[in-house]
Amino acid sequence: MANQNQLQAMSAAQVTKKLLSNEPLFILDVRNEEDFKDWKIEGSNVQIFNVPYFDLIDGVDAILDKIPEDKDILVVCAKEGSSKFVGEQLVEAGRRYVSYLTEGMKSWSEHLEPLKIGSLHGGGEIYQFVRIGKGCLSYMVISGGEAAVIDAVRMTDVFHSFAKEKNVQIKHTIDTHLHADHISGGRALAAQTNGTYWLPPKDAEEVVFEYEKLEEEAQIAVGNTLIRIQPVYSPGHTIGSTSLIVDNQFLLSGDILFVQSIGRPDLAGKAEDWVADLRTTLYERYKALPEDLIVLPAHFGKSAELGEGGKVCARLGDLFKSNPGLNITDEPLFRRTVTEQLPPQPHAYQEIRQTNMGKMTPNDEEQREMEIGPNRCAVHDV
Repeated sequence: MANQNQLQAMSAAQVTKKLLSNEPLFILDVRNEEDFKDWKIEGSNVQIFNVPYFDLIDGVDAILDKIPEDKDILVVCAKEGSSKFVGEQLVEAGRRYVSYLTEGMKSWSEHLEPLKIGSLHGGGEIYQFVRIGKGCLSYMVISGGEAAVIDAVRMTDVFHSFAKEKNVQIKHTIDTHLHADHISGGRALAAQTNGTYWLPPKDAEEVVFEYEKLEEEAQIAVGNTLIRIQPVYSPGHTIGSTSLIVDNQFLLSGDILFVQSIGRPDLAGKAEDWVADLRTTLYERYKALPEDLIVLPAHFGKSAELGEGGKVCARLGDLFKSNPGLNITDEPLFRRTVTEQLPPQPHAYQEIRQTNMGKMTPNDEEQREMEIGPNRCAVHDV
């Protein structure tokens, strides 16, 4: 718990540890109601209460009966300042275990937590990087002193630090598709490490940079133990979406298949054109793959998708039994499900696509603003 009678700072990393270890946490979110409803910190043992900051400028007496005295209390705002102000008032009012989220929800959007998913045949490991506040999932495949990073986010320092810790050199960066909800770090990371950047060519028709074509004939080897990454063309979320089979054990499904949902086909304005591709990928191409493959998606949408220790993964055969998006037998109903009544499109997704094509070069703060909010790559209410 936080120290008594003194406001404490709590980092996004510390909050993540609490959530993944299922520790109880009471959150007072002082952002406006609209922002709170759009995006918030969630967890299985989290209680959350929203009161806009402007309602608390004159004091917190009106809400004290709703603030527990025996739990860790985390005050959250957009950037930090408002939460510190309110947190100090709570301490003065006698609450003993009060912290504020350092750098606010912006820091929550950017934290990555590396988790080991499994070992590879003949040596090597695969890690999942959980961007818990944004729902993005990146991966690092390690073998024989080399590494490949898949669906890297723009905070590339995390991958550099982890590679250094593991004493490996990043040789490849791979994007399973042209992302629309977050800015890819793949191309930048490849440039920083003198590695090779791979992108599906059907998603790259408008890009303004050089890349290696991620196609089914490609065989990407990592390390001297030849851990192979086999691309599988799997359109539907985008026309170029390409899944990866790693070491005949893991299926990196990009934004085609999630643990509790399936990918949406509308983020390039092509929903009606791509819905048939999406169904073919899920109901034919994926159905023909070995059921024991462990599915590792590029995103998750709800905290309920976080499994043991925060990992997001599932056996392919189990998803064909439990995932609603894989069990819509009526084709017209499938079409309506993935083209109508979709969640809102990601914030600034058109600008993000342009950035990932190399046509825009926003500065760091502009990139942060473009990415604020939840990931919305899935059809969640299937």
